[in-house]
Amino acid sequence: MLNQKTNFNLRIAKKYSTMRSFYLHKTHSFFWIIMPILLTSLNTDRSNEHQEQKKKYNVLLIMADDLNNDMECYGNSFVKTPHLDRLANSAIRFDRAYNQFPLCSPSRVSMLTGYRPDKTGVYDLQKLFRNNIPEAITLPQLFKNNGYFSARVGKIFHYGVPGGIGTNGQDDSISWNKRVNPIGRDKAEESKLTIITPGRGFGASLTYLIAEGEDEEQTDGIVAKEAIQIMENNKDNPFFLAVGFYRPHCPYIAPKKYFDLYPLDKVSIVKEDPADWNDIPQIAKWNDTLNFGLDETRLREALRAYYASISFMDAQVGKVLNALERLKLKDNTIIVFCSDHGYNVGQHGQWMKQSLFENSARVPLIISLPGVTNGKSCARTVELLDIYPTLAELCGLKPPKDIHGKSLMSLIKNPNEKWDKPAYTQVQRIINRGKPDQKIIMGRSVRTERWRYNEWDETKLGVELYDHQNDPGEFINLAANAKYSSTIKELSGLLRKSYVGK
Repeated sequence: MLNQKTNFNLRIAKKYSTMRSFYLHKTHSFFWIIMPILLTSLNTDRSNEHQEQKKKYNVLLIMADDLNNDMECYGNSFVKTPHLDRLANSAIRFDRAYNQFPLCSPSRVSMLTGYRPDKTGVYDLQKLFRNNIPEAITLPQLFKNNGYFSARVGKIFHYGVPGGIGTNGQDDSISWNKRVNPIGRDKAEESKLTIITPGRGFGASLTYLIAEGEDEEQTDGIVAKEAIQIMENNKDNPFFLAVGFYRPHCPYIAPKKYFDLYPLDKVSIVKEDPADWNDIPQIAKWNDTLNFGLDETRLREALRAYYASISFMDAQVGKVLNALERLKLKDNTIIVFCSDHGYNVGQHGQWMKQSLFENSARVPLIISLPGVTNGKSCARTVELLDIYPTLAELCGLKPPKDIHGKSLMSLIKNPNEKWDKPAYTQVQRIINRGKPDQKIIMGRSVRTERWRYNEWDETKLGVELYDHQNDPGEFINLAANAKYSSTIKELSGLLRKSYVGK
């Protein structure tokens, strides 16, 4: 019995040993079969990872100077902007976008640092933001720090126009790998300007030139050419390219063919109504003499020149957009187009900027994403400040935690999304300039989708309330109407939420 059991166990052990050898052999064979597949898969994953790194979004930021919303894509069919209209038709157009300070340097610094003017301390055209916030990481600097080739052509940070053309002006050198400062024949031909408002500097005047020659000879034509060259040289590497055009900033200069688009007798000016100012605080005026005291003919000349400059700038934008497509970069490039602030062209008898009226505070803002061709519009109130966190999120970068803007990603996905973020704009006034009792005060505005509410020197010098649902031209100041006291209380509280300490 014992021998039978022993023999049985030996037979089982032998059978197990045979099966074990069989499965070890099979496993060994399977290992050598599967390993090449695993290695190939691993290499493929690494290759895909490398491809994904190569597919990192480029950013093309295009800025105009002193451009309001007088474009066909924003409803003004008289002004010819075919290239910006084309961009808007394949992008998200923000219809209620606002700058934070309607003056070149404060607005640009705010947008590019992500901080409100009360944080940057820049309220004029002279102060350098790094003197106040030396550790700030600017938008282009963020991309540069994350391996992007960061380049600027033309005016992005502030410098004077036309005085600073061809210089670095107040540029921030550590934000860029490359800087280009074009200068064209427009700078050399200032003696040919037609001056409508003598006694004012060219950069703050109604002055124009119907230029001879070709687009490529003008400073903005050279901006487009240099921007295209940078894209060609860096098409295989991720880039952040900021392209700053000088027009339509005065002096209004463009080749003759752009003036020909606007016959003088077809140009319609805003009709001045002196009674308009009966209920508006006088401190709200930037041009104390309404329309600079000019007659209708001279105002038409100025507006025609402004429109011609817009169309000229638009044509240069078109060249850059065409090059992006030619270089097959469109499907991998985020495009942002905006202006640094708006521009009055006769509204309330005001010209240029530095007011809290809609035409000065509002800006065009168009954002195009690769693969998105929806041509949608968004009616939510947004700010130039929001560009910084939006681009950072789109490109997977971490912006500074304390910047004041909010990413627009959710609105890009759904332009009709519920959104309760208002927009804030401020300006500075100097009272009794140069006198012993000189005083600097601030005008502040909050814009919701329906209302604009303004306070001057924290209400001491005046209050304005406009209902954009019924009064888009801001002609009726409702601030003294007791019917709107609760609205004023709510908006005043909202306005104070924008106050920022240093």
